[in-house]
Amino acid sequence: MDECKHIDDSRLREPTPASHVYREDCTQCFDSIDSPAGLDVCLFCYNGGCAGERNHSLLHSEATGHPLVVNIKRTRKPIDRNEPPAKMTKLAIAAETEDDKYNTATHVRCVDCNVDDPMSQKIRDTVDGILKASTAARQEEVKAWEQELTNCEHILLLQQEKSRQIEAQGLGQCSSCDLKENLWLCLTCGNLACGRAQFGGVGGNGHALSHKESSTHPVAVKLGSLTADGTADIYCYACDDERLDPELTAHLANWGIDISNREKTEKSLTELNIEQNMRWDFSMLTEDGKELRPLFGEGFTGLKNLGNSCYMNSVFQSLFSFPEFQKRYYFPKDTPPPAHIPAEDLETQLRKLADGLLSGRYAKPDSDAPVSEESTEVPHQRGLRPAMLKAIAGKGHPEFSTMRQQDSFEFLLHLMKLITRSNHPAPLYDPTVSFQFIMEQRLQCMKCKKVRYSTVEQDNISIPVPIRRVTKDKDVQMTDEGQKEKEKEEFEPVTLKECLDIFTAPEIVELTCPSCSHKEFSKSSKFRTLPSTLAINARRFEVVNWVPTKQDVPVVVDDTPFSFDTYLSSGPKSDEELLPEDTAPAAATNRFIANEAELAILEQMGFPRVRCEKALKATGNTDATAASNWLFEHMDDPDIDTPVADESASAPATVDPATIDALTSMGFSVPQARQALKETGSSVERAIEWLFSHPDAIGDFGDDAQPQQEQKPAEKKVGSEATPANYQLQSIVCHKGSSIHAGHYVAFIRKTVQGESEPSWVLFNDEKVAKAADIEEMKKFAYIYFFRRV
Repeated sequence: MDECKHIDDSRLREPTPASHVYREDCTQCFDSIDSPAGLDVCLFCYNGGCAGERNHSLLHSEATGHPLVVNIKRTRKPIDRNEPPAKMTKLAIAAETEDDKYNTATHVRCVDCNVDDPMSQKIRDTVDGILKASTAARQEEVKAWEQELTNCEHILLLQQEKSRQIEAQGLGQCSSCDLKENLWLCLTCGNLACGRAQFGGVGGNGHALSHKESSTHPVAVKLGSLTADGTADIYCYACDDERLDPELTAHLANWGIDISNREKTEKSLTELNIEQNMRWDFSMLTEDGKELRPLFGEGFTGLKNLGNSCYMNSVFQSLFSFPEFQKRYYFPKDTPPPAHIPAEDLETQLRKLADGLLSGRYAKPDSDAPVSEESTEVPHQRGLRPAMLKAIAGKGHPEFSTMRQQDSFEFLLHLMKLITRSNHPAPLYDPTVSFQFIMEQRLQCMKCKKVRYSTVEQDNISIPVPIRRVTKDKDVQMTDEGQKEKEKEEFEPVTLKECLDIFTAPEIVELTCPSCSHKEFSKSSKFRTLPSTLAINARRFEVVNWVPTKQDVPVVVDDTPFSFDTYLSSGPKSDEELLPEDTAPAAATNRFIANEAELAILEQMGFPRVRCEKALKATGNTDATAASNWLFEHMDDPDIDTPVADESASAPATVDPATIDALTSMGFSVPQARQALKETGSSVERAIEWLFSHPDAIGDFGDDAQPQQEQKPAEKKVGSEATPANYQLQSIVCHKGSSIHAGHYVAFIRKTVQGESEPSWVLFNDEKVAKAADIEEMKKFAYIYFFRRV
């Protein structure tokens, strides 16, 4: 056997705990260690490259000069399908190792010397380190079942009343009703009260919340979740979030409660949330109870849930159903573009996702799925794991970098900003341009009748859904336990046209007319141009007990094309008199201008406009959810109703150079970084959000030379003014759950199924892809609607 000259290469080293080891799937396609040829892992940089016909492993070796790889090939161990499954006794991840499930074979290969199994102590140590390293999939799986809890100032500064012994019989029933479960102990005064109704039918009348409102005591612990090792559900009503109490043992001892002998008697909030997500199956059965027919092949590939990542999967499926994204990222015959670290390159990972979803290479029945011998149903596919793309999309983001459930619409906007900011060398183009259009705002003074028009470029709209309850006398439903009756709320259905009519209808706003000084204006918005693909977010939220709650209001949308002609504006009319321009533009006076779209969402929740503007200013002016959370925490501020003041006096004169460096390292210019930090109170996280929401910002040049006129971004025409403007529903993202941050997301996409002449609706429920049933009901409760111009 020929010898290899690289066996003692000085670059060989064992991976450290901080090393990124890609030993699950190829960084440039979804071939993996389960593929027939296995996966080659580079012994120098731990990149994973497929060893099959595409041979991305060889491409990596040629590009980097890394010759040694270890090939890892995994096969499933035979399963005894006649053996009954083990009984599940609690909600937990089974401690089943890879060795229990798979046979794994490895061998080392030198690509340069064309030698199999070259060996040295350095190679042995490196290979052992790679095989022992924690895989990204395992880490994601563990994180998916854990919540990242922290404490807060309300817990750290908790002042308890004088200690006393609470007798056991005093810990068994709510102090305000007869409920004996879902009981929360106030850590400030020892009051015991029931919580709010929870997932799975757990009863609750919200007396713990009522106690907080009457006493201002913020922190409570769920008694049934207490364990001997000091873990429990801790809830801060002031933060309206779950928390961690590092001094829980001492805080409970103040009330004579010894946790050393406590046994957990109820599911935790995390377990209940997980259980809800796992149980919800989004109509995977037909009306007669049969499993929906799985679909396979090109364009019918599912995505594995990485742990609360259904919000991301549904957006990916929807975007890559559009031709602009397919043409931009799907190049089945091309060599992948060069990238220093393919796993961390957005272009590479978007091309990888496009290949995985569209090629049909991976859309096959899962041969390892546990199906009984008597079953005639075809198992669903295994699904792809877009873990690398998720890591890129979440990098630096306070929410999308976590394993918590997120808002799919917010993720859609975030992802499109990332794509827009990425490189698109000709003849490639930015696919998000197909979503872009121009909205026109018309202001008219109610006294002098003079008008002003302004335009803004957008890539989506959020429309209000009117919430009208159906009055009912006797319609009740039972809880899961069948112990307590409660009213079942129903809402009047509304049409999409009614929602759009409300969205474009005039409203009265308070502004000062520069011509006559009158304080009332009529404000309305219409489309100046329309896009190829229109993304619409349906807002079904209202504030219930100071919490934004999603209500199941049906929105009726037909499959037939829908005309938008009446929502197009032709601009100023010949008989209209225009208002004079402001003498001092907003940029010169540094006056804060609230984001109108987010402001409308907050005002619909019932908050006064002054408070909404203050909240948006405090949270970066881009996120109504963050602003509403800020409002709930600052309702008692003495200046909460004081109008937002001129920013010039309070804006920091200088910005910390270290924070500017942190933003410029992400590709932003120094002026852009300086402006973003000044706009957001020098918060790096909020500055990143501000920059993504203001991609055309020229920046704050400070003492630098002011930008020349020609440096301003050139105006571009997006969208089309042509009529008729007819749109047809192409895709929807649906959500089940009372909060956008819990529950489950799926996508329904109109596609042509093989053997059929007309398009059908197809359900993408993570890895499960099937022809949809009862689509009319699903359309009524969609969260995001994607319309295509026809």
